[in-house]
Amino acid sequence: MSRAQFEERFFAVARWVVIAFLALITIVPFGYMLLLSVKPIDALLLDPGSLWVSAKDFTLDTYRSVLKPADEGGQGFLRMLLNSALVSLGTVALTLLVAVPGAYAVSRLRFFGSRQVGALFLAVYLFPATLLAVPLFVMFAKLGLQGSLVGLAIVYVAQTVPVSVYMMKNYFVTVPYSVEEAAALDGCSRLQTVRKVVLPLALPSLMATGLYIFMIAWNEFLFALLFLAAEPDRWTVSLGLQQLAGGVEVSKTVLMAGSVVLTLPVVLLFFAAERLLTEGLTSGADKG
Repeated sequence: MSRAQFEERFFAVARWVVIAFLALITIVPFGYMLLLSVKPIDALLLDPGSLWVSAKDFTLDTYRSVLKPADEGGQGFLRMLLNSALVSLGTVALTLLVAVPGAYAVSRLRFFGSRQVGALFLAVYLFPATLLAVPLFVMFAKLGLQGSLVGLAIVYVAQTVPVSVYMMKNYFVTVPYSVEEAAALDGCSRLQTVRKVVLPLALPSLMATGLYIFMIAWNEFLFALLFLAAEPDRWTVSLGLQQLAGGVEVSKTVLMAGSVVLTLPVVLLFFAAERLLTEGLTSGADKG
């Protein structure tokens, strides 16, 4: 057997071993969490190591307890899900609105220091979030945005714009410039070219960046705690989950149900956008 044949067979096997290992360490914890969320606390205490739930033990009372409003004896996660969705979707919309023209300008326009702009954007993340928390809190308190979902979304926008510009800039560079030249010859202005030509071709990048922004805003805890701690009606789902984790009277099965409620929207959104994330819409764009 030649060296090339050995390497081909070795990597063919190693690829599936790595895939199986990664699937194991990601799916098994989520599956166990899902299993505990549909099991009554009595069954869990009797057999904590069980990896299966019988039909007689299967229950959705944990989810009812998590989603039921607090004034009805539940945990009020339905309201928190709505708050998180509003903040996350607002953050995605505002970030893309700012980052798209910024990324296009960095990738297409020539100006002094254009090559260093990407590094400067990423340099923002050298500063820990805790260093920015107090100044932002004081500034937003003076503006009257403390305890506001709008203020929290603006804070998230400030966090996500730099990395969004960096991600989309790298994609805009791959869009053939000849396509834009053809649009200009057809009478399109720069803005029309971006809207009608560049953005449709950059749709995979927009989806990937939007999903990344959504996950950051959906799971963020520090700024949500800082801005919304005194406003329980405006809590996001990450704050609600922390409340469940710190509650002595809350059973672990209810905690697992809350964790599933927190995780499931992001998982479903990822699978819904998977096709656009992996599809190369630019293939063949420079032909003709």
